[in-house]
This record gives sequence, C-alpha cells and structure tokens, in this order.
Amino acid sequence: MENISLIIMVGGASSRMKRSLKERDDQVMDHIPHKSLIPVGKNGRPFLYYLVQNAVEAGYKRLYLITSPENTAFQNLIDQGGLPDGLEIFLAIQTVPEGRTKPLGTADALQQCLDQYPELKQGTFTVCNGDNLYSVGALGDLRSDRNAPHALISYGSSGFDYTEERIAKFAVMDISEDGFLQQIVEKPNVEDVPKYKDASGQLRVSMNIFSFSGKEIYPYLKNCPIDAVRDEKELPKAVAVLVEQEPRSVLCIPRSEHIPDLTDANDIQLFKNLD
Repeated sequence: MENISLIIMVGGASSRMKRSLKERDDQVMDHIPHKSLIPVGKNGRPFLYYLVQNAVEAGYKRLYLITSPENTAFQNLIDQGGLPDGLEIFLAIQTVPEGRTKPLGTADALQQCLDQYPELKQGTFTVCNGDNLYSVGALGDLRSDRNAPHALISYGSSGFDYTEERIAKFAVMDISEDGFLQQIVEKPNVEDVPKYKDASGQLRVSMNIFSFSGKEIYPYLKNCPIDAVRDEKELPKAVAVLVEQEPRSVLCIPRSEHIPDLTDANDIQLFKNLD
C-alpha cells in the first residue's frame, strides 16, 4: 500500500472568513476565492504554501487541489511557481449540480475528484482541509503501512490550544480498544461530549484528515446521505456510514498536538512568524 497522493479541499466559499474580514473593513479576500490563498508569514506567501511544504517533507509526490469552477487564482499560483517544488499538481473542479445554487458538500467534492482522476480509485490517498496547517508528522502517519483499508488521525483534545467551546464543535470519535473507529459524530451536542471520552479521560476528535482506499471509499461518497440541516453530503457522514457497515475498516492513529486553523480574521495573525 503506497500512498503518495494528497488531496486538499479548497473549493469552499470561506463565508465565515469573508464575514469577519468585512466587519474589520479588511479587503484581503476581495480578489481571492478561498482563504487558503490569504497571504501569511514573514514573506506573504499563501497559507496553502505552508501546508503543501509539510506534504513535501512528509513524502507526498502528487497533489490534487479540489477547487470551485472559479479557480483562476489557483491555476495562476501553480503557473507562477507559487507552491513548493517536488510535487505533480492537478486541479479538480467541484461543479454545482443542476438545480442547486451551492456545491453539494465535501463528500461530493471528493467523489468528483475521483471521477476526474480515476487513478485515485485504484490506490490509496490522503485527503484534508485546506485551512488547517497539519504537521509533517500527521501527514506522514497516513502514509505508513496499516492493517486497515482506511485511516484517520485521532487528535487528543488536550493537545489543542483551543477553548473547550470550540473543541466541542469538532467531530468526536468513539474508538475501540484496539484502535478502530466505531462512530464519528459531527458537531455533537455539548451535553453529549463527555460520553465520548476514552478510558484515560481524553476526548478524541477528527480534524478532517483521512487516508482512504479509493476503490473502497468511493461507493460511500456516491451514496452519502444529504444532511437535513446543511443540505450537503458531508465527508464525516460518509465515514460514519462506512464504519457502521464495515466495522474495523478505519484505523485511528493517535496524535496530540495543536493544529493551527484559519477560520476567521482573528486567526490570520497567528501565522505571522512563518518563514
């Protein structure tokens, strides 16, 4: 099982970031489609640069960016050599289905990527958000050999530098004693969060970084139920259905570390010291 492909989802509307910037009369996103392109660090590089740099260090060779049809900014970034060297880079476009005004969600985004690049259905790959700065170690863990077709990083909440209120909004996990995912709950009710703590009292959460067997995850992406509230097919829901129907198919790899997150305008200054 060789995993040299990383898929990064950068096709969202970045609505929360845009609202918070508007409140501060900040025009940083006036001409860029996604928050992953916001300039950060000492050299004003796009946030995405640093995530891709970590991927290169972790040993990935192919990068797939899932974008919206308005992806000129990403194409320009690639054409102008604005991302680290060492990767073949491909753009996948998530189109909006007929009859809808917005994309169908992250499970649909990944399905469309696999449809556009069928080679991904024949191998193993990693997929993650474009607004989290995942570490080299986490990205590398998902390239390691494992005794399951799929895997995810299960983060110990004690390693985060976030408030408990913010942590409670993440997806929490129920993990078996031998390390397999039994249940994943996206944005659980606050009063239910304590019941998901493990024997050591640690709350294990998902930050949407997974490794999948393309062939085996594809049917669950295609048949993912549409969330009644958000009206989208969400990747965590596809994973929840997967583990319900195929127990012991998703290995949970534990890590304890903070993951810098680019959610709203206040987060931008957290990345000011990146080289």
